[in-house]
Amino acid sequence: MEIYNTACPRNCYSTCSFKVQVENNTVQKIEAQPLNKATPEGVCLKGLSYVERANSPDRILHPLQKINGKFEQISWDKAFEIISKKLIFFKSEYGSHSVLFYAASGMSGLLNDVSYNFWKLYGGTTTVYGNLCWPAGLEATRLTFGEVKHNVPWDLENARLIVLWGKNPAESNIHQMLPIEKAMQKGARLVVIDPRRTPSSEQTDILVQPIPGTDAILALAIAKIIIEDNKHNKEFVEKYVQGFPEFAQSLKKIDIEKASQECGVPVDFIKELAELIGTIKPMTLIAGYGMQRYTNGGQTTRALLALSIITGNIGKKGACWHYANLQSYVFDAVKEPENYYPAPEKDKPFRRAIPTALLGEKMLEIKNPELKMAWIERGNPISQNPDSNNTLKAFRKLDFIVVVEQFMTDTAREADIILPAKSMFEQSDIIGSYWNPYVQLKQKVVEPPGEVMPETNIYYRLAKTLNFKEEDIKNNIPEPNDKAIDAWLNKYLSRYDELSLDLLKKQPVLAPGLEEIAFSDFKFNTPSGKIELYSEQAEKIWNVNPLPTYEPLEEGHRGRQKPFPLSLMSPNTKNRIHSQFGNLQCIKALDPYPVVVISPQDAKPRNIKEGDKVRVYNNRGELFIKAKFDYSIRPGNVVIINGYWNTEGGTPNLLSKGRETDMGHGTAFHDNMVEIEKVIG
Repeated sequence: MEIYNTACPRNCYSTCSFKVQVENNTVQKIEAQPLNKATPEGVCLKGLSYVERANSPDRILHPLQKINGKFEQISWDKAFEIISKKLIFFKSEYGSHSVLFYAASGMSGLLNDVSYNFWKLYGGTTTVYGNLCWPAGLEATRLTFGEVKHNVPWDLENARLIVLWGKNPAESNIHQMLPIEKAMQKGARLVVIDPRRTPSSEQTDILVQPIPGTDAILALAIAKIIIEDNKHNKEFVEKYVQGFPEFAQSLKKIDIEKASQECGVPVDFIKELAELIGTIKPMTLIAGYGMQRYTNGGQTTRALLALSIITGNIGKKGACWHYANLQSYVFDAVKEPENYYPAPEKDKPFRRAIPTALLGEKMLEIKNPELKMAWIERGNPISQNPDSNNTLKAFRKLDFIVVVEQFMTDTAREADIILPAKSMFEQSDIIGSYWNPYVQLKQKVVEPPGEVMPETNIYYRLAKTLNFKEEDIKNNIPEPNDKAIDAWLNKYLSRYDELSLDLLKKQPVLAPGLEEIAFSDFKFNTPSGKIELYSEQAEKIWNVNPLPTYEPLEEGHRGRQKPFPLSLMSPNTKNRIHSQFGNLQCIKALDPYPVVVISPQDAKPRNIKEGDKVRVYNNRGELFIKAKFDYSIRPGNVVIINGYWNTEGGTPNLLSKGRETDMGHGTAFHDNMVEIEKVIG
């Protein structure tokens, strides 16, 4: 039995460190790694399921080709021959931009850059920009502070007031509950603001349930009361904040009664929130990613940010704006999102880019050249991108699709060639985290099973088949062996005296230059050098108000109540990371199929009983799933957890529209109205 240190590379806050027990080239057990102060008590249910995931009999272990509608095993030589001929043909006939390269966040790491190196050597390709997850909030934070970072996770126990605004760490960031509980044991107050009553709200002092998409008007109403009651930190805003007078002036037009009606939160609750936020210090405000997945997501985030700013809860112990912490991304290549903006001028010969939020729509529209082929890795866009019907239509219009995958996902089923992908245990890589402050080694612990080949090896073999220049291959793609991979990673690590492969094999390492209390030097990398409540960049780059404002949704709430009166949210769950893990038997036992969660108050007039099969629909699509009652969900809202495959019963993205957020090129999944009816017979 051998024991290795490693870390989880999934798109998850925690990025847990853990130990892996290996025997006979097989992952046997997952254990806690207490040397990571952010994740000392071990992995979540999904992390424990890695034992099944790595050893699953459902893993794709050989190259597959679709022949007469069915997948048949082929050799690697045959796969490379077919793919190379297609790449040569499409490039010569239509140009290299007729090929779409789509990669998402299925597995993070420095080695992901090798794929971009390959496509540059190919001569360029069409890629996507933006992100499905968090960009509106990232950009709002960057515009305000100049950088995106927050205090180390364990500092949270120093807070006296903790506000979870649209975040449910008890499911999505379980290790964050440890310092929250420690803070509460010391007397801290906990406030939860969420349309749902989540497990995170069970210990809260106050639960506030606004109408989805109206968080900004609630935050601005709170700010108005704080300022009018003289509870803002005058010294802090005068010294460190640009635009406070303009911000305060803009709040005068807000009527608290009308704001209450708009967000659905009683005036007394708004005043109580203002009292808590205005008087209890230090405060940490933790914003989730769901509330920025609306068309007004960036401005909403800026409005929430204002509460931390005007109360002076920045740059101190226990006082923090807690959204994302990119301090561990010390290598530019690891930073997310990888394609944050459309292609810059210098990259345009290499990549033509389309927005990931509008993937299906733009794939169908794009000309000169039209898309003919797609290469997909680390993603499942047919389930996970919005407007699944259009996305599926766009992929089915292509002549040829290659998918690199571990399992037969919705996207893999559409492929002409499937290439078996490595698991996290089958190749070493360096990863960061957007929550904990460590640089970590995702260490190779077993040899790949069957004929599985790490993606870097695939690109090396394919580059050879395509007769790329030897010097180009050498400089851009590591050779297919462990020694070459270690040397490749060491090129990055050599930039820092604090980092080495030998050390990272033993433990996670705090990021070089880490600022444990973010902005404790009160230096801000903004044009003014101050925190910018008034941001000229926001107006110039994104054409939004330079001040934080409330902008009504394009579809939700007061947009179009009829014929689709219910707001559909598609949040995450503890049982899966987007569309990963749900296919495993240990997860299916707890979470076998999708349901629509509905308030009995909304179900009764529709003659729906718990467990009934219902049709959830709008003018974009429909789902036929079972209804589940929840008395704590705000009436007018329904929930379908994201990540289910169509083969499991359907993705909520069959109902969502491809829309970008107001800034950051994010994806407005949640601006989505539906109706529900009982299925008769």
